Amino acid sequence: MNETMVCVVGNVATQPVYRESPTGPTARFRLAVTARYMDREKNVWTDGHTNFFTVWARRSLATNVAASVAVGDPLLVQGRLKVRTEQRDGQGWLSADLDAAAIGHDLSRGTSAFRRSSRPEAQTGGTMQSEPNWETEPASRTREEAQPREEAEQPHAEPAGVT
Repeated sequence: MNETMVCVVGNVATQPVYRESPTGPTARFRLAVTARYMDREKNVWTDGHTNFFTVWARRSLATNVAASVAVGDPLLVQGRLKVRTEQRDGQGWLSADLDAAAIGHDLSRGTSAFRRSSRPEAQTGGTMQSEPNWETEPASRTREEAQPREEAEQPHAEPAGVT
């Protein structure tokens, strides 16, 4: 596969638009990514050029975007970059789309409360095992620990009746 996978960090610029279609749900929004640099003459951080990406989410990611993302949120988006050129009214237009594989809040700039989305019973197959609680359950013993060490644990004794 010759796809360009990227990870971009930016702010949500438009309210996500959620649509249900025969192929499944989709959501799209614009993400503003602004470069920042240190202006050494003024000794301050300065905003550089802003790039805008149209982010496309599909299926369960689209549903979760609609419930979790708002204008101004700082996000990280990983996905396939698709650059398109087209002619509109005699002018050439260039646009960059991200077909998102993963989207998350940028926790270096704030906090977020994660909630698992509920799935219908048919999707999970009906047999879900809970994950062990690693902090309270004892670790599994190694093979050596599981085998009894009779010789090392019991003091050496002569068989009965031998003097």
